[in-house]
Amino acid sequence: MSDKKMSSSRKHHLKSLVLSVAAGLLEAEAKQLVVDRANHMAEAVPALAIPSGQAEIMEYCKKLGQLSEKSDEERYDAEAKVLKAQKEIEDLKFKVMELQPVKKPALKKVRLSADAMLQALLGSKHKVTMDLRSNLKQVKKEVKPETTEQVGDWRKNIDDKADRKKMFETS
Repeated sequence: MSDKKMSSSRKHHLKSLVLSVAAGLLEAEAKQLVVDRANHMAEAVPALAIPSGQAEIMEYCKKLGQLSEKSDEERYDAEAKVLKAQKEIEDLKFKVMELQPVKKPALKKVRLSADAMLQALLGSKHKVTMDLRSNLKQVKKEVKPETTEQVGDWRKNIDDKADRKKMFETS
């Protein structure tokens, strides 16, 4: 094909030609379907000839019974073929699915609060609020009063540490 683009009028003309050809083919197919249906009905259902005597009527009823049994057998055979084909198709689809590796979708991070999660699970009818902090154990901090006796004099601490230092140096 050439690198030039087709003009819109040319495209429209070609499209209309293709559609007209397709319409003609559909009409021909519809006519052929009508002819085929008429041929089949003429072959399968003979012309109606009503007998006049009782023996002829009985014979005619037996003949109609045989025709109906034959058509039932054909219908049953056709249904069995269809069911067998459907089962084969399902089996083949299953085999194809087994051969293909399972693709795990990439999970997206969803930020939901506990309330939104419960609402999604239980539905909008149930109003449940869940405050997670209210369920935590309350711990009270004990404040020990500091006395001046425990703190002591800082000069005394320095003297005690100096004595300790001397102990290690002499040994």
